[in-house]
Amino acid sequence: MIAPDTDTSAATTTETLLDVATEAITLLRLADETVGVAESLTAGGVMAAITNVPGASSAFRGGVVSYATELKQSLLNVDPALIQREGVIHGDVAAQMAEGARTVTSFPDSKPTTWGIGTTGVAGPAMQDGKPVGMVFIGIASVGQETCAWGPFMFPGDREAIRQATVKTALGLLRDQLKVRLEDGERKNVN
Repeated sequence: MIAPDTDTSAATTTETLLDVATEAITLLRLADETVGVAESLTAGGVMAAITNVPGASSAFRGGVVSYATELKQSLLNVDPALIQREGVIHGDVAAQMAEGARTVTSFPDSKPTTWGIGTTGVAGPAMQDGKPVGMVFIGIASVGQETCAWGPFMFPGDREAIRQATVKTALGLLRDQLKVRLEDGERKNVN
């Protein structure tokens, strides 16, 4: 499912990437939840941002950099028919990558990974699958809720600017989803 809201405020505010990552990790720890990541265009940037937060190991399980289409299919279980039809720069691919991130970072005899993040897009320098430079989709998967994708975002700038905007926005979306879940839990506890 593609989420209708493609607000890029996390990428454009004055808060730093470390601020966003720290808040996401704090909320994960508060909820006793965990996150796994599957990245394409960001090439480990989301994982690096998360692990820059002191104490992240209590909430971060790990992840996969899946540049190769075949890796998206074989390790993350992204539907080959979807990729054949739409290419890898697509909201449903991001959503399936997010779900795959949850799966590959869950292990036996442990509570499954609660959240998954998936990033796919075109950082440049050239178009890919007929999609323009700057087009990005971000997927978020979680236990007990429908997996969603946000996008297409159209991030401006060079390769590094597009990747940094994607990382910050992905962690901002995770943070926002965590806030909603925590607020909903507090409302249920009050009633």
